Amino acid sequence: MEERYEHKTKTRIQEVVRTKLDDKYVREEPMIRGPKFLVRLRSHMVFENTPVKIVCTVEGFPMPVVKCNKLLPPVLLSLSCYLFFAPASMLPKIHYTKIHITFLDTFGPVFATEGESATLSATMTLEPNLANLQPEAQWYRDDTRLFDSKWVKIETGRGFSKLTLPNLYKDDEGLYTLRMVTKGGTAEHSAFVSVADGPPPVPAAPGAPMDIEIHDANRDYVIVSWKPPNTTTEGPILGYFVDKCEVGTENWTQCNDHPIKICKYPVSGLFEGHSFYFRVRAVNSHGISKPSRMSDPITAMDPTEFERLHAKRLGGRLDIVSYYDEVEGKPPGVPSGINASETDRTYVVLSWKAPAYTSRAPMWYYIEKCMADSGAWQRVNTQVPIRSPRYAVFDLAEGKQYKFRVLSANIYGTSEPSEPTGPIQTQELKGVPSAPGQVIATRETDTSVLIQWAPPKEPNNLIGYYIDQCVQGSKNWTSANHKPHKNTRFVVSGLTTGETYVFRVQAINELGLSDESQESAPLTVKAALTTPSAPYDIALLYCDGHSMILNWKKPLRSGGAKIKEYYVDKRRSGTTMWREVHIPPFTERVYKVENLTEGAVYQFHVYAANLAGLGPASKHSEDFTCDPWTMPEPGPAYDLTFCEVRDNSLVVEWQKPVYTGSGPITGYHVEYAKKGTANWITANEKAASHRFLKVTGLEVGTTYVFRVRAVNAAGVGMASMASDPVTAKAVAGSQEVSCVVDEKSGDIVLSFESCQINEDHSHTHTHIPYKEDFGTYSVSVTNTEGVSSSYTISNEELAKMLALSYDIRHPVIPLKSELAYKILERGRMRFWLQAEEISSNVTYKFFANNKELSGADMGHDVATGIIEFIMDHFTEENEGTYTCQITDGGGKAQSSLVLIGDVFCKSLCPFSRLPLMSLFTTGPHFSEFLSLQIGDDCSVTLVCKVANLKKESVFHWFREDTEIIPDVKPDLGSGVCKLPIKEFSLKTAGIYKATISDDRGKDMSQINISGKGKHDLYFSCGRRASAAELVINCTATGIQLQCHMKYYTSEMNITWYHGETKLSHSDKIVIGGTPTMATMEVVEPVEKDKGKYSIVITDPENSHKRTLDLSGDDRGKVVGGLPDVVTIMEKKTLSLTCTVCGDPKPQVSWLKNGSEYVVSLDQGRFASLTIKGVSMEDSGRYTMIVQNKYGGESVDIVVSVYRHGEKIPEAKPTLTPKTIIPPKLPIEIPQPKTQPAPSAAPSTPSPAAPKAALGRGVKSPTPSRRK
Repeated sequence: MEERYEHKTKTRIQEVVRTKLDDKYVREEPMIRGPKFLVRLRSHMVFENTPVKIVCTVEGFPMPVVKCNKLLPPVLLSLSCYLFFAPASMLPKIHYTKIHITFLDTFGPVFATEGESATLSATMTLEPNLANLQPEAQWYRDDTRLFDSKWVKIETGRGFSKLTLPNLYKDDEGLYTLRMVTKGGTAEHSAFVSVADGPPPVPAAPGAPMDIEIHDANRDYVIVSWKPPNTTTEGPILGYFVDKCEVGTENWTQCNDHPIKICKYPVSGLFEGHSFYFRVRAVNSHGISKPSRMSDPITAMDPTEFERLHAKRLGGRLDIVSYYDEVEGKPPGVPSGINASETDRTYVVLSWKAPAYTSRAPMWYYIEKCMADSGAWQRVNTQVPIRSPRYAVFDLAEGKQYKFRVLSANIYGTSEPSEPTGPIQTQELKGVPSAPGQVIATRETDTSVLIQWAPPKEPNNLIGYYIDQCVQGSKNWTSANHKPHKNTRFVVSGLTTGETYVFRVQAINELGLSDESQESAPLTVKAALTTPSAPYDIALLYCDGHSMILNWKKPLRSGGAKIKEYYVDKRRSGTTMWREVHIPPFTERVYKVENLTEGAVYQFHVYAANLAGLGPASKHSEDFTCDPWTMPEPGPAYDLTFCEVRDNSLVVEWQKPVYTGSGPITGYHVEYAKKGTANWITANEKAASHRFLKVTGLEVGTTYVFRVRAVNAAGVGMASMASDPVTAKAVAGSQEVSCVVDEKSGDIVLSFESCQINEDHSHTHTHIPYKEDFGTYSVSVTNTEGVSSSYTISNEELAKMLALSYDIRHPVIPLKSELAYKILERGRMRFWLQAEEISSNVTYKFFANNKELSGADMGHDVATGIIEFIMDHFTEENEGTYTCQITDGGGKAQSSLVLIGDVFCKSLCPFSRLPLMSLFTTGPHFSEFLSLQIGDDCSVTLVCKVANLKKESVFHWFREDTEIIPDVKPDLGSGVCKLPIKEFSLKTAGIYKATISDDRGKDMSQINISGKGKHDLYFSCGRRASAAELVINCTATGIQLQCHMKYYTSEMNITWYHGETKLSHSDKIVIGGTPTMATMEVVEPVEKDKGKYSIVITDPENSHKRTLDLSGDDRGKVVGGLPDVVTIMEKKTLSLTCTVCGDPKPQVSWLKNGSEYVVSLDQGRFASLTIKGVSMEDSGRYTMIVQNKYGGESVDIVVSVYRHGEKIPEAKPTLTPKTIIPPKLPIEIPQPKTQPAPSAAPSTPSPAAPKAALGRGVKSPTPSRRK
């Protein structure tokens, strides 16, 4: 029996194994395997111009990618190749594997500066993660695919991808997107990278241009274009320099001599076959910017050159490259279809269709042009043959119409001209775009804002936009983007949450930036409102047979606003129609559903709503049967939350059950299990009496779920619904609550530092003044990832802290010695005391009979703790009580000394009844201490008087302990010593001392003329300043008002006004003066600067005001019309005309060579100078002077005369600014200086010759254009 049983068992096992093996092979069939050719390609021999079909059969899973590479000799020019893919019949139907990609760590917005580096990286999980089915990582910048290059490094591995920008330029700014591409779809993530301008080479220089592009490269020229930088705080851009560098060298050369104003430049004069790099620099009034990123190398070569090359592969690595041989033939046909593919201000790019050409002789083209209204054809390219049907014609006039035609040629002749084009007009300079329209800012996230605007009405070849941002209330505008943005929508990132911003937009084209748009309405940065997500985990808390009490968890995402309402729907289990439970919404997450049928089974779902609207419905609940609860144990607890999550512990909190069972709840048990398991562990064997519990002994990084059971006398009740998963891992940077006694205030402070808020520190503190305030204190930070902590204060610890707090709140500075006195020489008294310890911030006051004492002889020594006060001239009148009050931080101290009656007399006179004056010294001393004397001319002098001198007595002056040696020695004979202070100002203020000494002793006197003493001195000088009336003086830059005074310094209390507006120093208003005059200059005055100007000098008693009215003062001016340089042929008529203005009408005079002679005198609105039949002697510098009683100005013009047939001299004007002439009455007309008679022949015309006589009159009401 046993053997039979064994045999049956083995037979059964073999059958199972065979069955499993069959399944194994069936399952292996669709498994992954590499590609394999089942039927390979075979050779074919066909006739020329005959199509051929090449067939092969392959297998593999997934479907292999088949590519056909053609390596054919030149003779098979019309051969057509086809590939037919036939999968093997044994392969199963292919279903692509769906790979699910979930991003784990992603890159956020990057804010960097030029020259820095940036790295964007992302990690992800793949499901399934197959080694030979990895997704393709594609990186994009503004929808442009990026590849490995000098500027971009891409690294991709299994589950990660990283992009590195090693050397950032503004060209790298944009929206970067990582796309993980699979057969089943894509997953992508995007973030913005901002690249700001680096430090400029010189302050206020512009930023570097960007996006260098090369167009129409040919054998001797290329066209370079770029985008201009933003100028938020820098000055406007004046132009650009284009540089080139031949590949293989580092020698950059400048292509243009003068800055070009548009962002496009044709670079000519290149060497054929050489490769070049290009870069661009911007220029403004402050300097030149850093160069842009250099372009990719470009070769100066005919684009059709490659069409003439032919290669034959001989096998191995050797190829034969040859040109077509020149054989006999005929001239080529006529080109056709000529048109202008691009037009600019000074050039046109032509393209045409080449003629049908079968000869192997090289063919080239000639281009001819003519003005649209003439028939004079002119050949354009006479030096360089054109081989490609595309060419740029340069050196055209702006805004003119041209016609073009093309001729083809070879060695056998030239074809007939093509049909000419229609009139092609070069572009005119239209200017920058108009300002963009209304700017609207809307909330997006808590650190970004969406900006939208209307495009400009006049785009004028718009390139893009620059967006600027500014905190409301400031004028500190910064660029939100540093590379032109093409769309009218832009997301500004990197903003401060809660800050209010305004925005503006500028349009840009190749000529520069438009005016700024109007500023947007102020917007506070907050996350945009969206509807909340759905609630979840609906739980049943109690049922009485006719109603149910439900609870649910709040949505994970509130949508940026507080959830205001909830809605509940119900339905019978097995039905599809939902019905509203209660139409008015409710705010709590515990709701009683009434009017239910006992025994029926119901399902519920819940909606949440906020200001943005109603969110989606939750997943419906489990089936709840409406049967009354009668069990004696409690119902489930609900609303489990967590705080103080650490690596090995956390605190669980919950709400008590709605249904308590047959008796009151006596405690709770907390259970936990690892996520994904059902192995529940009880955290506390003894039921917790409160509704929170700290669970310890957890594993670091492990995810758990929790539930709570309530306990009463009947037993343990129902378990709550499982909580959300929580990981036992402390928040990075989290801190614990600390409890200390503040050393300054004595407060008992519970302090907690948060790690996930914008402020540097977040402290919560509380005063604990009572002994009953011991216990556990908790803190939780909202809108964070569960940042929280707690601290327990015991009764003993609280008692110690209260005792320390009392000592701090009532500090006393201990004294080594109480207030005492010491009698000094000449009847002076020193009061002093000594503290145990004082700081440098100690303050103190001395009182005599409740009256505070003040003076310079008060001081302290931190090292010894001594505080002292020296009283001069201590007499019988100073009898009384003396007190010193000390404050040092929170500590205080006070000491008093009583000097009254006999004590007072005995203190001062130990020797019976000696008079007080007998205590005075017998050596030199000051009979009159230092004082100030101010003279009528506002001069300041220090004066003192000394007595009891002898021949050896020495007198010294000091300022701030530095000796002063006066020009005049002190007069010790009379005892009066004086020290004059020249030009008293802030530099000469300070503490002055005088000392007198000899072998009998030394005495000192000092005076403080800094601080309040200095201001009193200014006021005293101001009262004696004797300000004169305001006068006007014209300077080279504007109008200057002057007020002459006996004494002036910029520190005096002087204010200038324009009308009622107070003026302050700026680039427009320059306030200054000299020691005898206060000045205020209006730089480049305009119409609005007219009006009344006044100066007010204020002292403590009254003020002095001087006023001058500039409402009607309008000096003579040259409005325009005169050139800087005039070049004219001999015997022609010279006419110089310009427009002048002024009120009253100015007089006009002309001078030659500065002061040779008066050429003409004119008056009125127009002024002209006419010289008929000019000669070589008329060359020189002419000066026109325009002047009235309020002043005027002069302008220089250089006249250069050349003879007929000579080369026109090159005009190199020297920019000479206008010279401002101050007002002078009466007006003085410049007179010629007496010049010696010229030694030339009598026939040589002199400056006074009749042909140089002047003609007066108006040539034209519109002056000629200034060149």
